[in-house]
Amino acid sequence: MSQTFDPVRIGVVSISDRASSGVYEDKGIPALKEWLSRAVRNPIDWQARLIPDEQEGISAALRELVDEVGCDLVLTTGGTGPAPRDVTPEATLAVADKTMPGFGEQMRQISLHFVPTAILSRQVAVIRGKALIINLPGQPRAIAETLEGLPQRQPPVHGIFAAVPYCIDLIGGPYIECDEAVCKAWRPKR
Repeated sequence: MSQTFDPVRIGVVSISDRASSGVYEDKGIPALKEWLSRAVRNPIDWQARLIPDEQEGISAALRELVDEVGCDLVLTTGGTGPAPRDVTPEATLAVADKTMPGFGEQMRQISLHFVPTAILSRQVAVIRGKALIINLPGQPRAIAETLEGLPQRQPPVHGIFAAVPYCIDLIGGPYIECDEAVCKAWRPKR
């Protein structure tokens, strides 16, 4: 008997002035889709947006994805550094009902295993309505590392995605099933 899983609507937003204007190919959205397609067993309704580093435009895209499109999870990539045009965290906080600081703290901890400049990243995560919005790093490799963590390290370093399904449970979203070979979701024992 085959198992059926609830569909999940996921927004993937790449924030880049140059990629959105066609100067170079966006690598953020493909990296997000590739990792999530391996990790999540539910059918995914993708909602992709490629937008410039403009604070109001980013906030508008996040509001649209949650309030109008009905995304359960929105992942952004890009625009989280200290440069003047990096405004993704501010745009994300502007649409927040609640902040979830543990996600940003853990992403920086993971990234510090690779680069000392991880302390310059300003990723945040928030709840808006019944959706979780998380800012991820801009580089495809860093996206995968922060989502998956470093499970082979001793002691293992937990990726942030292990907490995402339970967070979405708590805010009233669909039950997300993970492929444990990629990411073991943590939920309390029932």
